Amino acid sequence: MQANDYQATVRYFDVALRDDPDNPALLEGALTAHLALGELDAAVMLATRMRTKGFASQFASLALLTEDAARGDWGDVFDGLESGRVVGPLVDGLSQGWAYVGKGQMTQALSAFDEVIETQGLRAFGLYHKALALASVGDFEGAEAILSMSPDQGMQRTRRSTIAQAQVLSQLGRQAEAVAIIDEAMSFDPDPGLAALRDKLLASEPTPFDLVNGATGGFSEIFFGVAGALQGEADLTYVLIYSRLAQILAPDNVEATLQTAALLEGMGKYDLAASVYGSVAPDDPAYQAAEIGRAATLRLSGRADEAIAVLQALAAARPDLPMVYATLGDTLRQDERMREANTAYSKALELYREDDPALWFVHYTRGITFERLGEWPAAEADFRRSLDLQPGQPQVLNYLGYSLVERREKLDEALGMIEQAVAGQPDNGAIVDSLGWVLYRLGRYDEAVLHMEHAAELEPVDPIINDHLGDVYWAVGRQTEAKFQWQRALSFGPEEAEADRIRRKLEVGLDVVLAEEGADPLHADSPDP
Repeated sequence: MQANDYQATVRYFDVALRDDPDNPALLEGALTAHLALGELDAAVMLATRMRTKGFASQFASLALLTEDAARGDWGDVFDGLESGRVVGPLVDGLSQGWAYVGKGQMTQALSAFDEVIETQGLRAFGLYHKALALASVGDFEGAEAILSMSPDQGMQRTRRSTIAQAQVLSQLGRQAEAVAIIDEAMSFDPDPGLAALRDKLLASEPTPFDLVNGATGGFSEIFFGVAGALQGEADLTYVLIYSRLAQILAPDNVEATLQTAALLEGMGKYDLAASVYGSVAPDDPAYQAAEIGRAATLRLSGRADEAIAVLQALAAARPDLPMVYATLGDTLRQDERMREANTAYSKALELYREDDPALWFVHYTRGITFERLGEWPAAEADFRRSLDLQPGQPQVLNYLGYSLVERREKLDEALGMIEQAVAGQPDNGAIVDSLGWVLYRLGRYDEAVLHMEHAAELEPVDPIINDHLGDVYWAVGRQTEAKFQWQRALSFGPEEAEADRIRRKLEVGLDVVLAEEGADPLHADSPDP
C-alpha cells in the first residue's frame, strides 16, 4: 500500500481481482484498504470470501467480528471464535466478555473479563472493561469499586475512565466526588468535553451512564483502546483500522473520531482527515478542536483559503474563544496575510486571561506580523512582552536578536540574546546561524566562521545559512569557498530577491554588492588560502 494511498489501492485491487478473484494477496490488500477507509460492508464481502476459501487473515477476522457486533449477533461471535476466527488474546478475551453481556449472561461475562485480568500484561484492559460492563447493566457500586482502584492496583487513569467514573458516581448520588475527579483531570489538560460534564454535574442535571451503549459499544471500546495502545508501536495502517472500527460501532464516540482524523493527518492523508474532522457535530464540545484540526489539514493539503474560511466561521460562531482567533492568526500568517493575521492575534489577546500560558506565544507571533509589516516599535514591544511572560524562550530571543542584527541596532544586546538562545537550543541550526551572523555584523569574522560552519552542518540544505556562510568566508578572505557556498545556496531554492543578490555576488563579489547597496565594503582579515 504505497504511501498509504488507500483510495488508489482500492481501485487497483478491484481491477486486479476481476482477473484473479481468489488471489489471497489481492484479497488481503483490498480488504486492508477498505477497512482503512472505514468501508465495512465492502470489507465484509472480501472477508467472507477469504473465510470461504480457507485463507487465514487477522483483518478478515476483525471485519467479521465487527459485523457481528454491529448486528448484535452474539452467538455468531462465539461461533466465529470456536471456528478459529481469532484476532489475539486481548481482543478475543474481551469480545467474549461483551458477547456474554449482549446475551444477558453476566456471570459468564464477568468470568471472561476476569480471565483477561489474570492474563499477564492485560490486567488494566480487563479491569476497565469489567467496570464498564457492570455499569452498563446498572451495577454502579461494582463498577465504582473497580474504577476507584489506584494505578498500582492496575486501574489506568485515562480520559475515558474519568468520564466513566464521573457518570458512575453521579448515578450513585456522589456528585461532589464526580466533580473532584474531573477537576483533577482538567488540572493537567483543559478539556471542553470534561468541562461540559462538570457543568452538568454542578447543575444537578441528569448524567446517565452512556459512555458505552450496551455490548456493541463495548466492542467499540475494545477497538478504541487497542488503537490507543498501539500508537507508536505498530504500523499506522494497523492502528488506523482499529480506530475506524471503533468509529463504526460507536459513531458518537468523538474521541475515536478525533483519533482517526489525527492518524490520517499524521500519515499525510489530509483530505481524508479533513473529512473525518468535519463529521463532528456543531453541538459537540469537541467541535472546536475538530474544526481547528480540519483547518490544519485543509491548509496542509494546499487549500489555505478553505482553511481560513473554516476558522473565520468558527470565530463567528464562537466569538469568545481566544484559541480560535490565535489559530486563525497562525493560518493567515502562514498564508502571508500579515495585516489580517495581526488583527486576529490582537483579538485573541483581548480574550485571553492574563494568566493564560498561551499569551507569550501570541505576543511572539503578533510580533512577527508587526515586523513583517514594517512596524518595528510595535514588533519589538510584543517580543519583549513575550520574554517577560516566558523568560529565556529561545525562539523569541532568536527572532528579536536576529531582527536587531538586521536593523543594525543594539548589537551587543542582540549578541547576548542569541547566545542565550543557543544555550537553550544548541542543535537548532537557525539559532546557531543567528549567532554567527551577529558576530559577522560586529566584525568578529573569525569567530563567526566557526558558528556558521556549525549551523551549515545542522541545516545543510538551508539556502539562507549557506548564503551567510559564503559571506563570512568572503569576510575572512576565503573567496573560493565563499563562491562555492553561494552556489550551494542557489541550488537550494532561495526566494527570488535573495537569489538575484547571490547571483550578483558571484558575478562581482560581496564588496561590490555592499557598495552598490550603500554599505561599506568588508576588509578581510586573512587572505584566501
